[in-house]
Amino acid sequence: MKMLHFRKDGQAQWGWLMGEAHVTPMRKLDGEAASEVFPLAEVELLPPADPSKIVCVGRNYLDHIKEMGHSFGKDLPQEPGLFLKAPNTLVPSGSEVAYPSWTDELHYEGELAVVIGQTASKVSEEEALDYVLGYTNALDLTARDKQKSDLQWIRAKSADGFLPLGPVLETKLDPGKTTVRTWVNDELRQEASTELMIFPVARVISYVSQFMTLEPGDVILTGTPSGVGPLQRGDRLRVEVDDVGIPLEVSIV
Repeated sequence: MKMLHFRKDGQAQWGWLMGEAHVTPMRKLDGEAASEVFPLAEVELLPPADPSKIVCVGRNYLDHIKEMGHSFGKDLPQEPGLFLKAPNTLVPSGSEVAYPSWTDELHYEGELAVVIGQTASKVSEEEALDYVLGYTNALDLTARDKQKSDLQWIRAKSADGFLPLGPVLETKLDPGKTTVRTWVNDELRQEASTELMIFPVARVISYVSQFMTLEPGDVILTGTPSGVGPLQRGDRLRVEVDDVGIPLEVSIV
């Protein structure tokens, strides 16, 4: 089922997508639907998460590791390589994201995102997916030149608008058996099965929860496949995870 986070009459709330053009509010998050039904055209869509933190996995697809010029020799990484993005990066599908004046290398990275549904601390890999509220499309924007030049990745990864997310949260999805695709100006640039992940979603959740308590609303970005590249002002992007179904759409201005 597909969940939406939206604002109506100044109030942020969650709801279930009804068909393709309507939403019904929930009485409580991930709970019973209310009796009202609103046309989607009458609500303001919000990113389908309200995180205290956004944990990201770098280098989780071998082809992406190779295209970035990194090598682990004959062995793959033994642990997920993690970094954080700040909550100010979140913007909804349909947003216009400003190309910052301080970078010449704004890059796109399409990904599967995971939204946590209940507090997870020191959970096992076997039970990790039970803590997931749902899955959605994500666009990890990166100032690649600042990623290389700055001491830390704060500016490169956490500028305003650097994480378009949504528009829906799919609750019924096998994160290990779906496909991530990214289009730039209707040209397919990225396409890969999540079966190619070095660290599957359950392992990532379990790993993070051993040292950092994951709270409801937190987001995990699971890594990007090969095909990343630079953007220009005026570019239109679309990211779609197969079983999420409804794509994320963003313009760079």
